[in-house]
Amino acid sequence: MLGAFFMATDYVTSPITTKGRIIYGAVLGILTGLFRVYGASAEGVSFAIIFSNLLVPLIDKISMPLPFGYNKPKKEGKANE
Repeated sequence: MLGAFFMATDYVTSPITTKGRIIYGAVLGILTGLFRVYGASAEGVSFAIIFSNLLVPLIDKISMPLPFGYNKPKKEGKANE
């Protein structure tokens, strides 16, 4: 319980967006379950938090919304067909 309330919700290492926090929580829960069932150590929560924190930059990159009015740049090299 201490891992869920204090270590996993640390502002420095948790995702920024709400969507990212949901993904982070799901990954954290799945990894905790896997480490508890298949791991030999009793520290499944701590290991899951460490591995989930490694994924936070990727989760932030995936879940970051585009700014209002932003258009994706068009690919160059193809002629207008």
